[in-house]
Amino acid sequence: MNVVDSSAWLEYMADGPAASFFAPAIEHPAKLIVPTVVLYEVFKRVLHERGESAALTAAALLQQGTIVDLNAPLALSAATFSNTHKLPMADSIIYVTARAFDATLWTQDADFGQLPHVRFRAATRRK
Repeated sequence: MNVVDSSAWLEYMADGPAASFFAPAIEHPAKLIVPTVVLYEVFKRVLHERGESAALTAAALLQQGTIVDLNAPLALSAATFSNTHKLPMADSIIYVTARAFDATLWTQDADFGQLPHVRFRAATRRK
């Protein structure tokens, strides 16, 4: 199973330099877990940058995977993880959701770089 964080989805959708790194996880929706916070973040960013039509298309792509709502056990686990590892709320929810499903987290967010069960590729700066 795989979880792709928001930064990786955006990289893939923009066909950025690391898009091919994230493709194996994204292009197999049967093995894809999508936390609702990722759906929120990607939709919001695409809506802001490219408009409603593009944002709805992005949301449809994410919804090919299995959407996982934030429930009480995940929220409490994420809060504990956030406190221990000093990670932001959304990052903690994403990581804890991945672990709850024994999934690998795919990201280019350096906050996750040293955590276990993470496939990390540093973001490449665009010129």
